[in-house]
Amino acid sequence: MTTPDRDRDRGPILAAGCVLWRPAVSGHGIEIAVVFRPKWSDWSHPKGKLKHGEEARSGAMREVQEETGMTCAPGVELPAVRYRVQGRPKEVRYWAAEATGGSFEPNREVTRLLWLAPGAAQARLTRDRDKDLVEALLRARGARKTAPGATSA
Repeated sequence: MTTPDRDRDRGPILAAGCVLWRPAVSGHGIEIAVVFRPKWSDWSHPKGKLKHGEEARSGAMREVQEETGMTCAPGVELPAVRYRVQGRPKEVRYWAAEATGGSFEPNREVTRLLWLAPGAAQARLTRDRDKDLVEALLRARGARKTAPGATSA
């Protein structure tokens, strides 16, 4: 007789995040925040697991604040991303969100934050699913990719 996988019985891991953007410092186009997570050795969008009973949009804003130090104004919901983590399904809901204030301080989860032009953000992001979210943001904003470039925060 097999033992049921308790993680699978609990359902998917629920998480939320944002594709965080701001007007470009140059005054032309936008820049997108990408964060480096040493635990996973990857470049990603800010995101994290929802707390029990937490609404996804609120959780996305909380995660942006915790990981980047930024406050944000969420806009349109972007496509959800689904994948498996150690055999368990995970669903991450994302919003396009404009940075409205704050400043980055390296922390336990995120040690670097870069503000990049959309094309450069796609080149820096580790996973294709995160790169696809940049395209979704640009479609939602009716914008096109700009030439690669970066500024540090």
